[in-house]
Amino acid sequence: MPEFFILADIIGIMAFSISGFLIAIKNKLDMLGILIASALTALGGGIIRDAILGSTPFAFSSLYPAITLFLSLFGAFIFKLYNKPSLEQKWIFVVSDTIGLVAFSITGAILAINAEYNFFGIMILSFITAMGGGVTRDVMINQVPTVLISDFYGSIAVIVALLLALLETLGTLNALSISSVAIFSILLRLIAFKRGWQLPKFNA
Repeated sequence: MPEFFILADIIGIMAFSISGFLIAIKNKLDMLGILIASALTALGGGIIRDAILGSTPFAFSSLYPAITLFLSLFGAFIFKLYNKPSLEQKWIFVVSDTIGLVAFSITGAILAINAEYNFFGIMILSFITAMGGGVTRDVMINQVPTVLISDFYGSIAVIVALLLALLETLGTLNALSISSVAIFSILLRLIAFKRGWQLPKFNA
């Protein structure tokens, strides 16, 4: 399913570019900071994924970086023209971040399945692909990565990997079933955010 993989990767890059841009604006970064934050968010996970697989990262051999930079600049321009209310801006971030999260979880899982990784490998590669860029960005701007503290976030990547691994085992992994997993996962993440679902925390 190479076409489906490329489509999911492009969707993930576009969505994470937007969420990275919004995080940069929230933290009052300058234009260079905005570009770096967007690029790290959009490309970081894919670069780590491809490095684990032993292949040249797509980010270094395609137009993906150009797409990221274009979206960042376009987003900065639109933001200057129309400064959205904070609540609306928050939901734009959540939706774009959710789409990127699910798209990259899928690409990581598909590549792991194609590489004949075991169940553990599928889950780890899916998780790293989805989380790598955001974690790198958060470390750069000196904040605790979202995956570690809130929003039922990393759990979505694990759920995506589990479902795709199950579909592969059952011999029903195809474009339709993957699309169904994507829609289910996006809705689950948005519902979790709306209702404030959290994994248990342990206080000292």
